[in-house]
Amino acid sequence: MARQRTHNQRAGRGNSGSSWISYSDIMAALVLVFVLFLVYNLYHYNQLLLIKSKELDTQKTLVSNQQKQLEEQAGILIVQQANLDAASAELMQIRLELSDKEDELEQQTIILIGKQEELDEARATLAARETELNQLQLQLGAQQELFEEQTRRLEEMVGVRSEIVRELSSVLAASNLAAQVDPNTGDIMLDSKVFFQTNSSEIREDGKALLNRFVPVYLSVLLQDQYRDYVGEIIIEGHTDSSGTYIRNLQLSQDRALAVATYCLEMPGLTAEQQSMLRSILTAKGRSYNDLVYNEDGTENQEASRRVEFKFNLKDSEMINEMNRILTMNTTLIPDGTGE
Repeated sequence: MARQRTHNQRAGRGNSGSSWISYSDIMAALVLVFVLFLVYNLYHYNQLLLIKSKELDTQKTLVSNQQKQLEEQAGILIVQQANLDAASAELMQIRLELSDKEDELEQQTIILIGKQEELDEARATLAARETELNQLQLQLGAQQELFEEQTRRLEEMVGVRSEIVRELSSVLAASNLAAQVDPNTGDIMLDSKVFFQTNSSEIREDGKALLNRFVPVYLSVLLQDQYRDYVGEIIIEGHTDSSGTYIRNLQLSQDRALAVATYCLEMPGLTAEQQSMLRSILTAKGRSYNDLVYNEDGTENQEASRRVEFKFNLKDSEMINEMNRILTMNTTLIPDGTGE
């Protein structure tokens, strides 16, 4: 009995030792699993940290580039502001110059009114002298009347340009068009800067407005019944100053003359008859700087050289033939002095 109890106690102690060993193994296994789990999480965290670090570096680089772009844009804005300030100053200067030109135009208008009054007086004097001449002509005989008729026709042929020039000056002045009419040729010079920007052949709106006023008045003289048979050609000439090459200025002057001619041909304010006649006689020429305008001291007047001119040519061959015929007829009326 005692032996059995002792044996049971030993057996109990043996089972208790085995249980402790199993518990220790389980705990060791759990610790190992925990360590492995911890190591895995640390590794995964380190990998994630590396990825985030790379993304952060990329973001830093992007921010740096954007900062540089902002600085460049700021520099561009500074330059543009400086350009804007310069343009504003230039615009102010142009406005001042325009004001001066308006004052000058008012003075020229006053002078033009004075010239118109002088012209009216001259016309009145001429009319009085023509009346006296007509009274004297009435006293001549039949042969003298025939001779004077032929002489009048000759004078009419010779003086048709002067009549056109005089009438052009009159109607332009009456229309308040400050155009320069050459008293000998009838050539009319218009300032190129009214029509074109520098180095451009595109007509400005101010130039179109001037043409809309000028061309109908100009054609109303040249194409009226008493002159249209004499007018053989209307020429629009473009002129430049001597700045730049001859070829470049030749092209520019030709383009400008053609632009003005084209606008005149397509002008809606003309009658169908005027447009038809204009198409048959209108030409455009570029003169480059072949015909410069000079100051009194002999230097080039570049502003005056840059111009557009309207010219007309008469049918010279027909006029010369008519003059020769009239002179031949008059010769037969004049005694040669060999008879009684």
